[in-house]
Amino acid sequence: MRTIVWDVDDVLNNLNELWFARWRRKHPDTTLSYADLRRNPPHELLGISFETYLESLDEIRASVSAHEDLTPQPEIVAWLNQHGSRYRHFALTARPPHAAASAGAWVLGHFGQWIRSVAFVPPRKPADWPDYDLTKAAYLDWVNLDAVLIDDSETNIMQVKDRGRPAILFPQPWNHGTASVADVLTQLAEF
Repeated sequence: MRTIVWDVDDVLNNLNELWFARWRRKHPDTTLSYADLRRNPPHELLGISFETYLESLDEIRASVSAHEDLTPQPEIVAWLNQHGSRYRHFALTARPPHAAASAGAWVLGHFGQWIRSVAFVPPRKPADWPDYDLTKAAYLDWVNLDAVLIDDSETNIMQVKDRGRPAILFPQPWNHGTASVADVLTQLAEF
């Protein structure tokens, strides 16, 4: 049975859309829409520092109550209901350590019927943590499964493909994905 590796934020859920809606409420003078966020991270587009962006994003990522407002991607839920039992699934997120547990709880709470394993690679790790598996590509090399990665990060997709593994870019305003969500899921059903 083949395995699908799902990115969590901005694939299974709407994290940056939720973050941006909250940020706009605090900054009503902004003229940008979510579709205008052509870079991730979007701090330069918004005229804020990278640190300010991370702090505001981490408020959501580390908050249990904020996770109640994260909605599952409805097309993925429908796809899993139709095709999910043909595959094994796990989630792989790039969250800092303090926000990984909330991602795991969210995934299992919304997708536990299909996704029963959640792992993370820490983009910002404590200095005393070992340096293994700092990228999704390195993690997938370690688990060495017949798996396809679904991710919104072009960097993650390129790193995985450069290692000879399949990967599909999930469309978001900040990437160059030209396929629709429906197209991505059709492609995935052929994996």
